[in-house]
Amino acid sequence: MMNTKVRDLLNQQINKEFYSAYLYLDFSNYFKAKGLDGFANWYMVQAQEERDHAMLFYQYLQNENQTVTLEAIAKPDKVFASHMDVLRAGLEHEEYVTSLINDIYSAAYEVRDFRTMQFLDWFVKEQGEEETNANDMITKMELFGSDPKSLYMLNQELAARIYSAPSLVL
Repeated sequence: MMNTKVRDLLNQQINKEFYSAYLYLDFSNYFKAKGLDGFANWYMVQAQEERDHAMLFYQYLQNENQTVTLEAIAKPDKVFASHMDVLRAGLEHEEYVTSLINDIYSAAYEVRDFRTMQFLDWFVKEQGEEETNANDMITKMELFGSDPKSLYMLNQELAARIYSAPSLVL
């Protein structure tokens, strides 16, 4: 039987992952409105990843014969003054999600829930990649964002990103 606190945190994470998808769709809308379709694509793919992350938590709870509780998803409400504001908000959000995953992992560790810890191992690694990607976006914008030709090339690079479903086996 799964610990109640661990189950509740896993359920909450489903909502947080769906919120992440909403947030990245909002980022995509921002860049689309600015004519940066490559950035918009990058965040659209990011939103797809977050939806899949939510479904992995959903499936894990179901596989563990736990009740899944779906909550309302909050509306993203930030207004951005610049492209860099969006990118920094992305890094801040990924750091927040990392803290959430770490909290679930800690709760599972406390009750010796090794199955959940093993499930979360993939997310721990994934969050490292997510933070690196967010940092890389900021670095590239700092280097190239003020030059229109370089921004165009960066936008083209980001347009090439395609969606690849997670390879986590439950």
